[in-house]
Amino acid sequence: MLNLFEQFSQASWNVVLLGNSILDYLVALGSLILFLLVFKIFQLVVLNRLKKLSKRTKTDADDTLIEAVQSLKPPFYYFLSIYFVLPFLEIRADVLNIIKNILVILIVYQVIKAVLVLVDYIFKKITEKKKDEGVKTAFSYLSIFAKVLVWSFGLLLILSNLGVNITSLVAGLGIGGIAFAFAIKNILEDLFSSFAIFFDKPFVPGDFIQVGDQRGVVKKIGIKTTRIQATQGEEIVFSNQELTSSQIHNFKKLRERRINFSFGIIYETPLEKIAEISDMVKKIILEIEGARFDRAHFNCFADSALSFEVVYFVMSDDYNQYMDIQQKINLAILEVFKKEGIEMAYPTRVVYQK
Repeated sequence: MLNLFEQFSQASWNVVLLGNSILDYLVALGSLILFLLVFKIFQLVVLNRLKKLSKRTKTDADDTLIEAVQSLKPPFYYFLSIYFVLPFLEIRADVLNIIKNILVILIVYQVIKAVLVLVDYIFKKITEKKKDEGVKTAFSYLSIFAKVLVWSFGLLLILSNLGVNITSLVAGLGIGGIAFAFAIKNILEDLFSSFAIFFDKPFVPGDFIQVGDQRGVVKKIGIKTTRIQATQGEEIVFSNQELTSSQIHNFKKLRERRINFSFGIIYETPLEKIAEISDMVKKIILEIEGARFDRAHFNCFADSALSFEVVYFVMSDDYNQYMDIQQKINLAILEVFKKEGIEMAYPTRVVYQK
């Protein structure tokens, strides 16, 4: 009876199903359970241990590394465990090839996810130190571009492992990319111009600038256009490419404003009064807060006037303050000239009749 049982058991173990015996399947099953336990221990014990250690460090780089490892989800572990037990079984070549291809896709996908976590961390650390919103926006665009590159590289890697001739594919994409680039040439010019504005920073939101004959405050720097609030109140939209190829006057960069203005007096003014006018103007400007006198000279004989040129500095970038100071100077000059009997000139023509 015992011999019959042993013969039956031995016969059962040797039953072949799809090219493998029952014993082979049991060995493979045991190995699968073992691999799953190893991965589970790694996920629960090792990662938890690393988390505790990371809390003791001041840097957050180790936290990002742990996050990248945590992006590996259980389905990936399950499939990887199945792949590891395949050597214990006889598998048809076509089925084995399919499994390998699926595993490659999963591995590349998981690596991409881990790399994207690192990309987010790198750009986050860069932008944390930047206070300029424009620079932060530029780096967000660069982050998106970096992620697209990572996904593109991963896709090409998958296609290469699936047997696709990526050399011809890349060549075709290159030709198509050139044609596409020509089709969106203006958009690309604006895109790269926006990066030039973000990083070179000829102006930032809030600056008062002049482009050509247009003046206004920069409200927003976009990926394609820059919007300016004009002094008249309307919004002016410039393409970024137009801005980077134009001469820009940025008045926000002013630390002091150099002012040059002229006035004229009549030719009948006495010589002694003419000689005193430069000192009169100098005294007026020196008494005004926020203004720094530079020079005042009788500079030329105009058609209808003796012309004086005055140069001074306003110690501020505020345009309203400059106009207030200029108004004070003009009023003071008129008041002093009235007291001294000096007349301002205006276009006149004298006709002598004989």
